[in-house]
Amino acid sequence: MAKKEKGTPKPKRKKGAFKRGAAMFWSFLKGYRILTFLTPFTILLDVFIELKLPEIMGDVTDYIMYNAGTASFVRHDLNMLLLKMLGYTLMTLVVGYCTARFVAIASMGFGANMRSAIFNKVQDLSFDNIDRFKIGSLITRTVSDTSRIQSLFSTTLSVFLKGPIMLGYALWKSIRISADMSKMFYYAVPAIVVVLSALGAMAVPLFKQMLGKMDTFNGTLRGNISGIRVVKAFVREDYERDRFETVNTDVAKANIKAQSLIIYISPAIVFIMYACMIFALRRGSTTIIYDHLNGVQGALTYGQLTEFTAYISQVLSSLMVVLMVFVSMVVARASITRVAEIFREEPTINDNDGDPGLTVRDGSIRFDHVSFKYSPEAEENILTDISLSVESGEMLGIIGATGSAKTTLVNLIPRLYDVTEGAVYVGGENVKNYKFKNLRDGVSVVLQQTMLFSGTIKENIRWGDPDATDEQIEEAARAAQAHDFILEKENGYDTELGQGGNTVSGGQRQRLCLARAFVKKPKVLILDDTTSAVDTETDAKIRAVLRTEAFRGITKIIIAQRITSIMDADRIIVMDNGTISGMGTHEELLKTNEIYHEIFVSQQEGVLAQ
Repeated sequence: MAKKEKGTPKPKRKKGAFKRGAAMFWSFLKGYRILTFLTPFTILLDVFIELKLPEIMGDVTDYIMYNAGTASFVRHDLNMLLLKMLGYTLMTLVVGYCTARFVAIASMGFGANMRSAIFNKVQDLSFDNIDRFKIGSLITRTVSDTSRIQSLFSTTLSVFLKGPIMLGYALWKSIRISADMSKMFYYAVPAIVVVLSALGAMAVPLFKQMLGKMDTFNGTLRGNISGIRVVKAFVREDYERDRFETVNTDVAKANIKAQSLIIYISPAIVFIMYACMIFALRRGSTTIIYDHLNGVQGALTYGQLTEFTAYISQVLSSLMVVLMVFVSMVVARASITRVAEIFREEPTINDNDGDPGLTVRDGSIRFDHVSFKYSPEAEENILTDISLSVESGEMLGIIGATGSAKTTLVNLIPRLYDVTEGAVYVGGENVKNYKFKNLRDGVSVVLQQTMLFSGTIKENIRWGDPDATDEQIEEAARAAQAHDFILEKENGYDTELGQGGNTVSGGQRQRLCLARAFVKKPKVLILDDTTSAVDTETDAKIRAVLRTEAFRGITKIIIAQRITSIMDADRIIVMDNGTISGMGTHEELLKTNEIYHEIFVSQQEGVLAQ
């Protein structure tokens, strides 16, 4: 890393960052603001009651010490003091319950709103934004980091006002009782501040390291569970167990290392608190004995000593609570930073300039000298100077070696990525002129990696068009050659697919994804190697359907590895290292394009060998 030059100014924080952060925090409180602002009032009442209890304890102690065994002792008076103390204790119970309930509801709602905001933010991000985050990391940020921030919010809210007010009042009462004994706080308070500050500072990098380990853990766990069938097919259970054990142990060690510092806090504070109490009891009892033997006026009483020791506990406990919030802030800072990174991420592609009234009128497509690379810093383009026109209703086949940028090319049509140079036109309009919804409603994409969602078959097909009727769903399934195997299921279209569609085969998943695209009735239909897992007979039937009247006005773009899947296309383009190597019909390319001819020959030899 290059050294920073001397005198280089520090980067300034963006203006309005605090304002945006406050607005975001306020939005997380939506629906729970009344409880959030009601909590301080119950806390103030709780503080008032708690501060009265030491006074009553002192009165009870003095009454017993100075009146027991004398004619002035009246049991009724003692009982009234005890009942008063019991009343305040019951009030503490009720007020404490209300406070805890308000805090719990407000913090849970705060956390739920924050998780929803993160989820919605991720939905708004572009493909290349999402590429910067690992899936495991996004899960950790949405679950673990938000839980840590929610815990901080709960802690902060529950001690808001209580800690500082109780600390100040208890300290003032202690000084009033005995300024001499209160001098102990000159040493106790700084000691607590130093202990908490030092432990908090040391814990921050450890918690950052632990969160990084948790990202790796989530990624490993997700990959194993989603690929459990592959693991079993290759008998790699032992390998995956060892791998999981490694990352799991790493997380545990990192967590223990981070938490090992925090667990010292409570014992350290308790030690300081009891040391102060021992000092107060010894100093106070000596003072009482001395003053009473010498008849000192206004001497320290037994009740005041009892009251003073109670205030010691309140002073140091309140200070600990206040500083613990700051420690929690320090510890949670890593989580706050990680969550803030998601909210700061601005979509690299937006449709702010899109015309909401503009819709895709037909399936014509034009690439005008298009070049593309995934990162502005990349030295070489993925696509270079692509110029291509596709007529509405035409069937275009795309073939090429792995890594020749076939998928990248079609991803530019629904504007999943933006071109680096040139322009892409759909329906005669630059794709940048459309709102995302209008553009993508007109362009239906079946991605190379088939994805089904938990739910029924019917719900997954209807995902393409929420307003589709049962008849339209069945029609789409028939076109995708999925209807027959669906009816073979016990519950037909109401069959539950399970997580990721793991109850159906790869070929069946592809056909259900096709049905989901077909039911949308788009102007442009993009099929990215979506029949690779089906047999050649089914593949031929699907291609025949694409030639029927129902699909006549739809532009079909088919990416395939098998030439048989695209040989009857109106035109075929051959991709080679991000450029168009050749274009024409099957017969034309066999004669004019070496790459296409080699692919055809190798596949024919493979068929003959079988």
